[in-house]
Amino acid sequence: GPGGCGAGRMDTALRCAAWLSAGRPPRGPRRGGTVRWSSAAKASAVNISEKASREKILTLESMNPQVKAVEYAVRGPIVLKAGEIEKELRKGIKKPFTEVIKANIGDAHAMGQRPITFLRQVVALCTYPNLLDSPSFPEDAKKRARRILQGCGGNSLGSYTASQGINCIREDVASYIERRDGGVPADPDNIYLTTGASDGISAILKILISGGGKSRTGVMIPIPQYPLYSAAISELDAIQVNYYLDEENCWGLDVNELRRALNEAKAYCNPKVLCIINPGNPTGQVQNRKCIEDVIHFAWEEKLFLLADEVYQDNVYSEGCQFHSFKKILYEMGPEYYNNVELASFHSTSKGYMGECGYRGGYMEVINLHPEIKGQLVKLLSVRLCPPVSGQAAMDIVVNPPVPGEESYAQFIKEKESVLNNLAKKAKLTEDMFNKIPGVHCNPLQGAMYAFPRIFIPSKAIEEAKAHKMAPDMFYCMKLLEETGICVVPGSGFGQREGTYHFRMTILPPAEKLKILLEKVKDFHIKFLEKYA
Repeated sequence: GPGGCGAGRMDTALRCAAWLSAGRPPRGPRRGGTVRWSSAAKASAVNISEKASREKILTLESMNPQVKAVEYAVRGPIVLKAGEIEKELRKGIKKPFTEVIKANIGDAHAMGQRPITFLRQVVALCTYPNLLDSPSFPEDAKKRARRILQGCGGNSLGSYTASQGINCIREDVASYIERRDGGVPADPDNIYLTTGASDGISAILKILISGGGKSRTGVMIPIPQYPLYSAAISELDAIQVNYYLDEENCWGLDVNELRRALNEAKAYCNPKVLCIINPGNPTGQVQNRKCIEDVIHFAWEEKLFLLADEVYQDNVYSEGCQFHSFKKILYEMGPEYYNNVELASFHSTSKGYMGECGYRGGYMEVINLHPEIKGQLVKLLSVRLCPPVSGQAAMDIVVNPPVPGEESYAQFIKEKESVLNNLAKKAKLTEDMFNKIPGVHCNPLQGAMYAFPRIFIPSKAIEEAKAHKMAPDMFYCMKLLEETGICVVPGSGFGQREGTYHFRMTILPPAEKLKILLEKVKDFHIKFLEKYA
């Protein structure tokens, strides 16, 4: 009957099965204090109970093989192990250290960097517009918040936006690019706001990849690389084409190496995408103008679609180094290049002096795209509706900060320069301290926010790593974590030349903590060399 355990009611029968296995009757209509059970219901419930442990539909064998092939070292096994150790420390289990220092990821605020006041003020005003009446907020922040809210449906950050992002923010991005590049024109219609830079990179790769067999799209990526690229290539079942940066030449990019990689790849795929990370992650090099010109000429000559990952454009520290955008150099090379080379450039709120990773704000500028492909790209982006609107607002402040004469300018500049000057000092400190450790070599950290030192690993340690079915640098990093609490990412997660070993470490911890961390790495490395000598 209704609410009983009728054989025709699958959900009720499943509940009955659970009750039977638990050894207690279901609640249901009672007659004289007893539960009514039909024999059919009993049989059905027992039958379902027996089948309850049937095989899962989704298993490692039946899952999407492309997803299974994805690896993302920055949050890989080493980070999972760090999480386990943190839990053990909280339970009071004794370790040779009191905390885990997560130097594995460029997460500035988690490492103690203070947010930029003006950016947070504007996002707060957008999020809770009642604050627009508060005298605690400066007028220049209110002006920006009102403009952003006018671009939102119902004047609310909680509404969907156009798939490409809020129009006035795209206009601000275009103005920013023009200022940055010394007047090179930028069209808001070529700007797409994204969920961090990663979202834009994945979308462009998705639309670029096609073909099968030897005509499958090949994507040229630097080695070492940021593992987003190899992960996206695996997920999309494209072909990864490695070109190696020159460690002996401060991780320089040599066009002859690009040509070698391209020509070899033509035997098994159709290379049509060239990815550049400048400033470099994990390698920290900043490309000079001549190098960028050579790369653009190569892309033009070989008909390659260029992807310029420029999220660290504010993070340049070394004397004599300067950030040049690919877009600016392309324009200056003349109309033959500027009107033909297809280029997507990416920026983000997550790095620079802002470090606002959690907002997931970003943009891409795509130029020389076929008009019909533009429609296809907007269609693809519209499937995810729109990027987070608070992230769009944060991106707006990155590209439209206070200017001289506005009341927030002095504080903004002071905070921005403080962050960047501190990073520059820590970049130099890290390079110097690593180069004093026997068996460690670190190239100058010209930009970005990581060191990628080369480490010598003795053959005995390599043998032991093999016995544990681990890459030698993974073995090294696991030992470092277990003995010091320092979490870094092995170089094998980024790619490296055969027979060389590295790890990536962020320089974001406060200077005093960074010094202690580097001393601990030094002590560990010397003991490691002694143990496996």
